Amino acid sequence: MLTKNLPRILIYATLLLAAFFFLAPLYVMLATSFKDAEQIRSGNLLSLPTSLNFDAWSAAWSTACTGVDCRGLQPFFTNSIIMAVPAVLISTAWGAINGYVLSMWKFKGSEVLFGFMLFGVFMPFQVVLLPMSQVLGYLGLSSSLGGLILVHCIAGLAGTTLFFRNYYTAIPKELVNAARIDGAGFWRIFFRIVVPMSTPILMVTLIWQFTNIWNDFLFGVAFSGADSKPITVGLNNMANTSSSVKSYNVDMAAAVIAGLPTMLVYVLAGQYFVKGLTAGAVKG
Repeated sequence: MLTKNLPRILIYATLLLAAFFFLAPLYVMLATSFKDAEQIRSGNLLSLPTSLNFDAWSAAWSTACTGVDCRGLQPFFTNSIIMAVPAVLISTAWGAINGYVLSMWKFKGSEVLFGFMLFGVFMPFQVVLLPMSQVLGYLGLSSSLGGLILVHCIAGLAGTTLFFRNYYTAIPKELVNAARIDGAGFWRIFFRIVVPMSTPILMVTLIWQFTNIWNDFLFGVAFSGADSKPITVGLNNMANTSSSVKSYNVDMAAAVIAGLPTMLVYVLAGQYFVKGLTAGAVKG
Protein backbone atom coordinates (compact mmCIF):
# COMPACT_ATOMS: atom_id res chain seq x y z
CA MET A 1 0.00 0.00 0.00
CA LEU A 2 2.81 2.40 0.92
CA THR A 3 4.64 1.66 -2.33
CA LYS A 4 1.47 2.25 -4.32
CA ASN A 5 0.84 5.65 -2.70
CA LEU A 6 4.51 6.71 -2.68
CA PRO A 7 4.24 8.99 -5.76
CA ARG A 8 1.25 10.79 -4.26
CA ILE A 9 3.05 11.15 -0.92
CA LEU A 10 6.11 12.61 -2.64
CA ILE A 11 3.93 15.08 -4.55
CA TYR A 12 2.19 16.30 -1.40
CA ALA A 13 5.50 16.50 0.48
CA THR A 14 7.01 18.59 -2.30
CA LEU A 15 3.98 20.90 -2.39
CA LEU A 16 4.04 21.33 1.39
CA LEU A 17 7.75 22.15 1.29
CA ALA A 18 7.21 24.69 -1.50
CA ALA A 19 4.30 26.23 0.40
CA PHE A 20 6.46 26.54 3.51
CA PHE A 21 9.22 28.42 1.69
CA PHE A 22 6.66 30.60 -0.10
CA LEU A 23 4.72 31.51 3.05
CA ALA A 24 7.73 31.86 5.39
CA PRO A 25 8.35 35.55 4.49
CA LEU A 26 4.68 36.35 5.09
CA TYR A 27 4.83 34.63 8.48
CA VAL A 28 7.95 36.60 9.42
CA MET A 29 6.27 39.86 8.38
CA LEU A 30 3.13 39.17 10.39
CA ALA A 31 5.00 37.93 13.46
CA THR A 32 7.39 40.90 13.45
CA SER A 33 4.57 43.41 12.98
CA PHE A 34 2.97 42.29 16.28
CA LYS A 35 6.21 42.50 18.30
CA ASP A 36 7.55 45.50 20.16
CA ALA A 37 11.12 46.75 19.85
CA GLU A 38 12.34 44.71 22.82
CA GLN A 39 11.01 41.44 21.41
CA ILE A 40 12.64 42.14 18.07
CA ARG A 41 16.04 42.79 19.68
CA SER A 42 15.95 39.80 22.03
CA GLY A 43 14.15 37.23 19.86
CA ASN A 44 14.64 35.71 16.43
CA LEU A 45 12.77 36.07 13.17
CA LEU A 46 10.73 32.90 13.57
CA SER A 47 9.69 33.39 17.20
CA LEU A 48 6.05 34.14 17.92
CA PRO A 49 5.14 37.45 19.60
CA THR A 50 4.43 37.15 23.32
CA SER A 51 1.29 39.24 22.82
CA LEU A 52 -0.58 40.95 20.00
CA ASN A 53 0.71 44.52 19.93
CA PHE A 54 -1.05 46.73 17.37
CA ASP A 55 1.10 49.83 17.98
CA ALA A 56 3.18 49.15 14.87
CA TRP A 57 0.05 48.84 12.75
CA SER A 58 -1.29 52.12 14.09
CA ALA A 59 2.02 53.85 13.40
CA ALA A 60 2.23 52.42 9.88
CA TRP A 61 -1.30 53.53 9.06
CA SER A 62 -1.62 57.03 10.40
CA THR A 63 1.40 58.30 12.35
CA ALA A 64 3.74 60.74 10.62
CA CYS A 65 7.39 59.77 10.43
CA THR A 66 10.53 61.81 9.98
CA GLY A 67 12.26 62.33 6.68
CA VAL A 68 11.36 63.91 3.37
CA ASP A 69 7.75 63.41 2.27
CA CYS A 70 7.14 60.54 4.66
CA ARG A 71 3.76 59.98 6.33
CA GLY A 72 1.62 57.13 7.46
CA LEU A 73 0.16 54.98 4.72
CA GLN A 74 -3.42 56.23 5.03
CA PRO A 75 -3.23 59.00 2.38
CA PHE A 76 -1.21 56.80 0.03
CA PHE A 77 -3.71 53.95 0.45
CA THR A 78 -6.55 56.33 -0.41
CA ASN A 79 -4.67 57.58 -3.46
CA SER A 80 -4.18 54.02 -4.71
CA ILE A 81 -7.89 53.25 -4.36
CA ILE A 82 -8.85 56.45 -6.21
CA MET A 83 -6.33 55.58 -8.92
CA ALA A 84 -6.82 51.80 -9.23
CA VAL A 85 -10.61 51.49 -9.33
CA PRO A 86 -11.31 53.75 -12.36
CA ALA A 87 -8.12 52.65 -14.14
CA VAL A 88 -9.10 48.98 -13.82
CA LEU A 89 -12.68 49.56 -14.96
CA ILE A 90 -11.76 51.82 -17.89
CA SER A 91 -8.91 49.65 -19.19
CA THR A 92 -11.05 46.50 -18.87
CA ALA A 93 -14.03 48.03 -20.69
CA TRP A 94 -11.76 49.52 -23.35
CA GLY A 95 -10.00 46.20 -23.88
CA ALA A 96 -13.34 44.37 -24.12
CA ILE A 97 -14.53 46.68 -26.90
CA ASN A 98 -11.22 46.37 -28.74
CA GLY A 99 -11.28 42.59 -28.46
CA TYR A 100 -14.89 42.52 -29.66
CA VAL A 101 -14.07 44.61 -32.74
CA LEU A 102 -10.86 42.74 -33.59
CA SER A 103 -12.51 39.31 -33.31
CA MET A 104 -16.07 39.76 -34.63
CA TRP A 105 -16.06 42.94 -36.72
CA LYS A 106 -12.83 42.50 -38.60
CA PHE A 107 -11.89 45.09 -41.19
CA LYS A 108 -9.05 45.50 -43.65
CA GLY A 109 -5.83 45.78 -41.69
CA SER A 110 -7.34 44.63 -38.39
CA GLU A 111 -4.82 41.80 -38.00
CA VAL A 112 -1.94 44.21 -38.65
CA LEU A 113 -3.38 46.64 -36.10
CA PHE A 114 -3.67 43.85 -33.55
CA GLY A 115 -0.07 42.85 -34.22
CA PHE A 116 1.10 46.41 -33.54
CA MET A 117 -0.94 46.53 -30.36
CA LEU A 118 0.83 43.40 -29.13
CA PHE A 119 4.07 45.38 -29.00
CA GLY A 120 2.61 47.05 -25.92
CA VAL A 121 2.57 43.71 -24.09
CA PHE A 122 6.31 43.19 -24.50
CA MET A 123 7.55 46.79 -24.49
CA PRO A 124 9.49 47.76 -21.31
CA PHE A 125 7.69 50.64 -19.64
CA GLN A 126 10.93 52.52 -19.05
CA VAL A 127 11.02 53.56 -22.70
CA VAL A 128 7.72 55.47 -22.42
CA LEU A 129 8.56 57.50 -19.30
CA LEU A 130 9.87 60.57 -21.14
CA PRO A 131 7.24 60.78 -23.91
CA MET A 132 4.47 60.00 -21.44
CA SER A 133 5.62 62.77 -19.10
CA GLN A 134 5.57 65.20 -22.03
CA VAL A 135 2.05 64.15 -23.00
CA LEU A 136 0.83 64.54 -19.41
CA GLY A 137 2.40 68.00 -19.35
CA TYR A 138 0.58 69.00 -22.56
CA LEU A 139 -2.71 67.75 -21.09
CA GLY A 140 -2.16 69.48 -17.75
CA LEU A 141 -2.23 66.17 -15.86
CA SER A 142 1.32 66.09 -14.55
CA SER A 143 1.76 64.97 -10.92
CA SER A 144 -1.92 64.17 -10.52
CA LEU A 145 -4.08 61.14 -9.90
CA GLY A 146 -5.85 61.81 -13.20
CA GLY A 147 -2.53 61.51 -14.99
CA LEU A 148 -1.77 58.21 -13.24
CA ILE A 149 -5.19 56.85 -14.21
CA LEU A 150 -4.58 57.78 -17.85
CA VAL A 151 -1.11 56.20 -17.82
CA HIS A 152 -2.37 52.91 -16.38
CA CYS A 153 -5.29 52.78 -18.81
CA ILE A 154 -2.95 53.15 -21.78
CA ALA A 155 -0.30 50.82 -20.35
CA GLY A 156 -2.82 48.07 -19.68
CA LEU A 157 -4.74 48.40 -22.95
CA ALA A 158 -2.55 46.00 -24.93
CA GLY A 159 -2.92 43.25 -22.34
CA THR A 160 -6.67 43.63 -21.89
CA THR A 161 -7.20 43.70 -25.65
CA LEU A 162 -5.19 40.50 -26.01
CA PHE A 163 -7.21 38.74 -23.29
CA PHE A 164 -10.61 39.66 -24.71
CA ARG A 165 -9.70 39.21 -28.37
CA ASN A 166 -8.40 35.66 -27.82
CA TYR A 167 -11.43 34.79 -25.71
CA TYR A 168 -13.97 36.20 -28.17
CA THR A 169 -12.49 34.27 -31.09
CA ALA A 170 -13.78 31.09 -29.37
CA ILE A 171 -17.39 32.34 -29.29
CA PRO A 172 -19.41 30.66 -32.07
CA LYS A 173 -19.78 33.02 -34.99
CA GLU A 174 -23.26 31.63 -35.63
CA LEU A 175 -24.59 33.53 -32.61
CA VAL A 176 -23.34 36.85 -33.93
CA ASN A 177 -24.45 36.14 -37.50
CA ALA A 178 -27.94 35.17 -36.32
CA ALA A 179 -28.18 38.40 -34.33
CA ARG A 180 -27.14 40.40 -37.38
CA ILE A 181 -29.80 38.72 -39.49
CA ASP A 182 -32.37 39.64 -36.85
CA GLY A 183 -31.33 43.27 -37.16
CA ALA A 184 -29.15 43.63 -34.05
CA GLY A 185 -26.46 46.26 -34.35
CA PHE A 186 -22.93 46.65 -33.01
CA TRP A 187 -23.75 47.66 -29.44
CA ARG A 188 -26.83 45.46 -29.08
CA ILE A 189 -24.83 42.35 -29.99
CA PHE A 190 -22.07 43.41 -27.62
CA PHE A 191 -24.26 44.03 -24.57
CA ARG A 192 -26.91 41.32 -25.15
CA ILE A 193 -24.77 38.45 -26.44
CA VAL A 194 -21.04 39.01 -25.93
CA VAL A 195 -20.90 40.60 -22.47
CA PRO A 196 -23.08 37.93 -20.76
CA MET A 197 -20.67 35.30 -22.09
CA SER A 198 -17.59 37.23 -20.90
CA THR A 199 -17.75 36.57 -17.15
CA PRO A 200 -14.68 34.24 -17.00
CA ILE A 201 -12.33 36.48 -18.97
CA LEU A 202 -13.80 39.56 -17.29
CA MET A 203 -12.76 38.22 -13.88
CA VAL A 204 -9.29 37.39 -15.18
CA THR A 205 -8.81 40.87 -16.60
CA LEU A 206 -10.12 42.68 -13.53
CA ILE A 207 -7.87 40.72 -11.18
CA TRP A 208 -4.87 41.02 -13.51
CA GLN A 209 -5.27 44.76 -13.97
CA PHE A 210 -5.94 45.47 -10.31
CA THR A 211 -2.82 43.55 -9.27
CA ASN A 212 -0.61 45.29 -11.83
CA ILE A 213 -1.91 48.77 -11.07
CA TRP A 214 -1.93 48.42 -7.29
CA ASN A 215 1.61 46.98 -7.19
CA ASP A 216 3.08 49.41 -9.72
CA PHE A 217 6.01 51.49 -8.49
CA LEU A 218 7.62 52.81 -11.68
CA PHE A 219 4.72 54.95 -12.90
CA GLY A 220 3.84 55.93 -9.34
CA VAL A 221 7.25 57.36 -8.57
CA ALA A 222 7.69 58.93 -12.03
CA PHE A 223 4.33 60.63 -12.57
CA SER A 224 2.96 61.38 -9.09
CA GLY A 225 3.17 64.59 -7.10
CA ALA A 226 3.44 65.27 -3.39
CA ASP A 227 -0.29 64.65 -2.83
CA SER A 228 -0.86 61.92 -5.42
CA LYS A 229 1.68 59.24 -4.53
CA PRO A 230 0.32 55.66 -4.52
CA ILE A 231 0.80 53.09 -1.77
CA THR A 232 3.99 51.61 -3.24
CA VAL A 233 5.75 54.96 -3.20
CA GLY A 234 4.50 55.67 0.33
CA LEU A 235 5.80 52.30 1.51
CA ASN A 236 9.19 52.96 -0.08
CA ASN A 237 9.40 56.38 1.60
CA MET A 238 8.49 54.93 4.97
CA ALA A 239 10.95 52.03 4.74
CA ASN A 240 13.82 54.31 3.68
CA THR A 241 13.26 57.03 6.27
CA SER A 242 16.46 57.92 8.08
CA SER A 243 16.13 57.25 11.79
CA SER A 244 18.49 56.52 14.66
CA VAL A 245 16.46 53.41 15.55
CA LYS A 246 14.98 51.28 12.76
CA SER A 247 11.37 50.28 13.44
CA TYR A 248 11.21 46.91 11.74
CA ASN A 249 7.80 46.16 13.21
CA VAL A 250 6.35 49.32 11.64
CA ASP A 251 7.97 48.50 8.27
CA MET A 252 6.57 44.96 8.34
CA ALA A 253 3.08 46.18 9.27
CA ALA A 254 3.24 48.75 6.47
CA ALA A 255 4.28 46.08 3.96
CA VAL A 256 1.35 43.86 4.96
CA ILE A 257 -1.07 46.80 4.69
CA ALA A 258 0.25 47.65 1.23
CA GLY A 259 -0.14 44.07 0.00
CA LEU A 260 -3.41 43.29 1.75
CA PRO A 261 -5.82 44.34 -1.07
CA THR A 262 -4.16 42.14 -3.69
CA MET A 263 -3.92 39.24 -1.25
CA LEU A 264 -7.62 39.55 -0.47
CA VAL A 265 -8.49 39.71 -4.16
CA TYR A 266 -6.69 36.44 -4.86
CA VAL A 267 -8.05 34.73 -1.74
CA LEU A 268 -11.65 35.72 -2.52
CA ALA A 269 -11.56 35.54 -6.32
CA GLY A 270 -8.57 33.34 -7.12
CA GLN A 271 -10.78 30.44 -8.21
CA TYR A 272 -12.44 32.66 -10.82
CA PHE A 273 -9.01 33.69 -12.09
CA VAL A 274 -7.99 30.06 -12.70
CA LYS A 275 -11.37 29.20 -14.25
CA GLY A 276 -11.18 32.21 -16.53
CA LEU A 277 -7.69 31.34 -17.76
CA THR A 278 -8.80 27.83 -18.73
CA ALA A 279 -12.31 28.72 -19.95
CA GLY A 280 -11.40 28.72 -23.62
CA ALA A 281 -8.81 25.96 -23.51
CA VAL A 282 -11.05 23.25 -24.99
CA LYS A 283 -13.22 25.37 -27.30
CA GLY A 284 -13.18 25.50 -31.04
